[in-house]
Amino acid sequence: MTSTTLLLIQESEAQGGMISAMLRWENPTDFFRAVAWLTIGTPVVFTLTRWVRGWVSKNYSQQQGLIAGKLVFYPGLAIVLITALQQLGFSLTPLLGAAGIVGIAVGFASQTSVSNVISGFFLIAERPFQVDDVIQVGSTVGRVLSIDTLSVKLRTFDNRFIRIPNETIVKSEVVTITRFPIRRLDLNVGVAYKENIPRVRETLMELARANPKSLMQPAPVVFFDGYGDSSLDLRLTVWTTRENFWDLKRSLLEEIKAAFDEAGIEIPFPHRSLYVGSATDPFPVTISSAAPIDEEEEREPDSTEPDVQDPAPSADHDDPDADRGSRETKERPK
Repeated sequence: MTSTTLLLIQESEAQGGMISAMLRWENPTDFFRAVAWLTIGTPVVFTLTRWVRGWVSKNYSQQQGLIAGKLVFYPGLAIVLITALQQLGFSLTPLLGAAGIVGIAVGFASQTSVSNVISGFFLIAERPFQVDDVIQVGSTVGRVLSIDTLSVKLRTFDNRFIRIPNETIVKSEVVTITRFPIRRLDLNVGVAYKENIPRVRETLMELARANPKSLMQPAPVVFFDGYGDSSLDLRLTVWTTRENFWDLKRSLLEEIKAAFDEAGIEIPFPHRSLYVGSATDPFPVTISSAAPIDEEEEREPDSTEPDVQDPAPSADHDDPDADRGSRETKERPK
C-alpha cells in the first residue's frame, strides 16, 4: 500500500512537471494538438450522436434512438478526452488504477443504483412501453419522456415532471394506455324504472352511430347491467381511436343528456322509498305516550307460573323486612 502511494505521488509530480512545461510553452505543438482534438472532436461527437439518434428513431423507435445516441456519445467523448490527454503527455495508468479503487467503493455504496440499472436493462429488453406512450403506475398517469438506466421520466397531464426508479416499475403493475391503436369507451347510464328499456337502448345506439368519432367496427353495444337502487342501469360501449377517446367521451355525455331531455327520458337521482306492494295499504304510524304505572297497584300472580317460595333467610344474616313485618303485627290493634 505504501509503495503504491509513493508511485502515485511520483506520478503526480511528473504530471505537474509536464503541466509546468506546457504552461512555459516549451512544447506548444502537443498543446495545440490537444486543443484541436477538443475543439474539433467534441462537435463531431455531438453531430454524430444527433444523426444516429434521429436515424434509429425514424426507422425503429424513439427509445432505441435514445439508446443508440448514448452508445455513440459517451464512448466518442471518452476517446476525444483520452486522445487530448495523451497529446499533452499524461499517463492514464495511475488514473485508471485510482478509478478502479473508487469504482469498487462506489459499487458497495450504491447497491440500490445497481438494482435500478439491472431493472432498466429488463425494461429496455422487454419493452412494456416506449417513449411517448401514456402509462399508469399506481395512481400516477403520464406520458413517457425517457427510459434511462436508473429511472423512467414521466410528464403528467397537469404538466408535472415525475421520476420513477426502474426497480419500482419492475415490481409494480404498469398499465400502458396507448399500447394499442383503438380503445373502448364505457359509459354508465341510469334511467327511471318507468322507462322502456328497448326505447332507451335505441336512443343510445342512434347517438353512437351518428357520432363521427365512434367506430362501426367493432360495433357499439348497449348492455342492461341490472337493477340499481334508484335506476335501471345500462352501459354503452363504443370503440374509437386512442387520439379521439376523450373527445368522444365528452361529446357523447352531452348528446345523451340532450337526447334524453328531448325524448322525455328521466335520469333519476339517488333516493330512498318504502314500498310494500301495489295491493297493500300503507302501514299506519301512530305515536302514543305510555300510561304511567301505579306503584301501589298489586300485580295478580300468574296462575301459569309455578308457586316458588322465597328461601328462608340464613341465620348469619338479618332480614330487615322480616323485622319490620313483626313490628307492624305488634302495633296492629286487636
